Amino acid sequence: MNQSLLPVRGSPGSPYTRKILALLRYRRIPYRYLQAASSELPEPKVGLIPVVYFKDDQGALIAEVDSTPIIRRLESEYPGRAAIPENPAAAFINYLLEDYGDEWLTKAMFHYRWHYHDDIEMAGSVLPHYADVSQSDALMAEMKTIFSERQISRLYVVGSNETTAPVIESSYQRFLTLLNEHLKQTPFLMGRRPGSADFACFGQLTQLTQFDPTPASIAAQNFPRVHAWVSKVEDLSGIEPGPGDFDAPDQFPDSLKALLTELGRTYVPVMLANARAIDQGHGEVVTEVEGLPWVQPPFPYQAKCLQWLRIEYSKLGDEGQQQVDETLAGTGCSALFVKGKALS
Repeated sequence: MNQSLLPVRGSPGSPYTRKILALLRYRRIPYRYLQAASSELPEPKVGLIPVVYFKDDQGALIAEVDSTPIIRRLESEYPGRAAIPENPAAAFINYLLEDYGDEWLTKAMFHYRWHYHDDIEMAGSVLPHYADVSQSDALMAEMKTIFSERQISRLYVVGSNETTAPVIESSYQRFLTLLNEHLKQTPFLMGRRPGSADFACFGQLTQLTQFDPTPASIAAQNFPRVHAWVSKVEDLSGIEPGPGDFDAPDQFPDSLKALLTELGRTYVPVMLANARAIDQGHGEVVTEVEGLPWVQPPFPYQAKCLQWLRIEYSKLGDEGQQQVDETLAGTGCSALFVKGKALS
């Protein structure tokens, strides 16, 4: 194995794989992309992708699977072309938007893929081939049935059901509308250079706008600017970012505040309701989003995500918290935080 290349294992159908690969290209970090498990490499503790293999203090490879901390580790180990703003308040807003992409937009991705017939047919037919394109048609037909049934049975995990479907679909279309307007002002979420939030949203949109038929048709017909943006973010290795290309909080355009308001309308009430259900030992998350009912099983990982956001907020100094508070004022996102405290 070439020790100079960072080993990464994943799949083209994984939005988080696409998130990490696009970030590695932008940051010009040489990597080795594996689309199958390798006996040369350790297995991760949790069977998720992507898997990025870092070296520990003794030089042994260790497997990491969570894309957000992976990006922070890459920032510390590979200097240059940073995807995290230097300004602490801007870095926090970037973190919040990244979590929205990872934890809310993914609901739309999973919902559309396994809710509608044409999308089920597409995903069930194509995704199993990513493991081995040379398998027989008979085996692939069998795998299509097994894989599709398994994924459809897991829709409830992300909160996709007949009750929540209208909320998820209207939110997806609003996000496309708001991103489209934002891109008229600046090429990336945080300014003139991409941040980790761009790669998080990009990862989900590779599937929503360019693979799954129903949401891709919505994007192609109504949001060609967003469709083009997704294709461009795939490989940003050729751009040359400058030190002032991340917007500071006092430079954020109104279009970014509009996007944050969308977070406050959808992502925030569900994250808070989920955390409450887990704290109180309830077996169901029940809340309203935009006046419509939302019901899903508790999702412990997303409760951890909220706690991590609160910890990051608590680390900001007084000036940073003030800048974040001013940015989030009126968006509904402030409900996630209590000033100066990391909430449990």
